[in-house]
Amino acid sequence: MKQFQTDRNEGIRSKLRRLTFNLFPAIRGTGVWVSFISDDYREIHIRLPLSWRTRNYVGTVFGGSIYAATDPFYMVQLMNILGKEFVVWDKAATIKFKKPIKKSVVARFLITDEILTEIKENIANKNSYTIDLPVSLQDKEGTVYAEIIKTIYIADKSYYQAKRENDRK
Repeated sequence: MKQFQTDRNEGIRSKLRRLTFNLFPAIRGTGVWVSFISDDYREIHIRLPLSWRTRNYVGTVFGGSIYAATDPFYMVQLMNILGKEFVVWDKAATIKFKKPIKKSVVARFLITDEILTEIKENIANKNSYTIDLPVSLQDKEGTVYAEIIKTIYIADKSYYQAKRENDRK
């Protein structure tokens, strides 16, 4: 079920990917629910409810659940969009807690044409690139509760392998 307005579609393969995500222990354990994956991997929607699995000592969503809810998605999207000729790693993240979460919130991970162009141009010029991608957790009304910046490292695979080989010497 789409949480945000989008022109992208979720086909049968995407629905199976979504089911796989939701059954994967590392995702399931966070309490997050993947609600939409577009056919082209350019867009993912997630929902993070306040529940017994996500509630902290003071009755709001646990900060670890907030971060974990946003952890793998940009990396997985870019791996699938760019293909096997590239290496993609999560490098860092920052999180700003804006206000305590006392209800379900949603997030949208969107990879635009502009982002892909920026990545490909930088890799063509430098062989590797690090990009900061923002995502926010918000309620249905659009109130933002947390802002996260994911720092993603992307490299040409042959460049990355040569660099790793050099590092081993």
